[in-house]
Amino acid sequence: MKVAVLGAAGGIGQALSLLLKTQLPAGCELSLFDIAPVTPGVAVDLSHIPTDVNVKGYSKDYLAPALKDADVVLIPAGVPRKPGMDRADLFNVNAGVVKTLAEEIVQQCPNAMVGIITNPVNTTVAIVAEVFKKAGTYNPKRLFGVTTLDVIRAETFVAEKKGLNPAEITVPVIGGHSGTTILPLLSQVEGVSFSDDEIEQLTHRIQNAGTEVVEAKAGGGSATLSMGQAAARFCLSLVRAMKGENVVEYAYVEGDGEHATFFAQPLKLGKEGVEELLSIGSLSAYEQKALEDMLDTLKGDIQKGVEFVQG
Repeated sequence: MKVAVLGAAGGIGQALSLLLKTQLPAGCELSLFDIAPVTPGVAVDLSHIPTDVNVKGYSKDYLAPALKDADVVLIPAGVPRKPGMDRADLFNVNAGVVKTLAEEIVQQCPNAMVGIITNPVNTTVAIVAEVFKKAGTYNPKRLFGVTTLDVIRAETFVAEKKGLNPAEITVPVIGGHSGTTILPLLSQVEGVSFSDDEIEQLTHRIQNAGTEVVEAKAGGGSATLSMGQAAARFCLSLVRAMKGENVVEYAYVEGDGEHATFFAQPLKLGKEGVEELLSIGSLSAYEQKALEDMLDTLKGDIQKGVEFVQG
C-alpha cells in the first residue's frame, strides 16, 4: 500500500510522517512531497528508522511521481495559523494550494482515499470535491476532512476534568472543524455526567483548542504534533479498514445532506472508504441548539469552497 503525504516537510507533515513510518503495516511505501528542498532529506532521515516501511522523498517539480498510484493521500500542505488569524484568513493562501494538489491527484491516483488536513477544512474539502467532480472522478466515499484532532482533544480534556484515562473514553464530535461548528456530544459520553457549567466550559475549550496552541506558541506555529498524531490515527484506521477490519471513526464527509452537504459524523470504514454513515444519536437540548446555530456558518464555509472552484 502506498501512502502519500503532501506537505511532508512542515510541522504537521513531519510529525505525521514519523508516526506513519513507525506504525504503518510492514511492506507499505511512504511517499513524501513538499515544495521545500529539504523533503528528500526528511525522507532519508526517516529511512534510518528500522521498520519495514519504505520512504521516498520528492520536492518541487516531482509531485506526479510522489502521487503515482497512491492508495491513500494525506494533505497537510499550506500555511499554519498565526496569532490573530482565524481559519478564514488562511483561505486565501491554502485554497489555491489544495486546488493545485487535487488537480494532480486526479491525474495520478484518481481512486485514492484522500484525507484533507489543510485548514480551513470546512472549505478545503469542498474545493477538492469540486475539482474531482470537474474531472469526473469524484467518489464521496473516498474523500475525508480529517477532524480527528477535535476527537482526541475532547477525549483529553474530558479525561483531565474527570480524572479518567483518556484511552478508555469516547467523545463523539460532530459538525465541522472550526470554532462553533465543532460540536462535542458530551451527553453521549458513557459513565460520565457533567454540570451545565462543565458542559459550557468543555465545549468552549474543545472549540477553541487550536487558538490555545497558537497563543501558547507565541507566534511560533499552530498545532502540529497533536495534529500529526490525529492524522496518523485516522490514516491507520483507514488502512486497517482497507485491509478488511471493521473500523468506526469520525470524519467530515459528504453525507445524506440532512444538516449540510459535508458534515463530521461517525462512519463505518471499509475497503471502499465510507461503508456506512452512522447515526449521531440523540442530542441534549444544549447540543441541539448548538447544532442549529452552527449550520449557517458551516453551509457558508462549504459554499465558499464550491465558488472558489466554479468561479
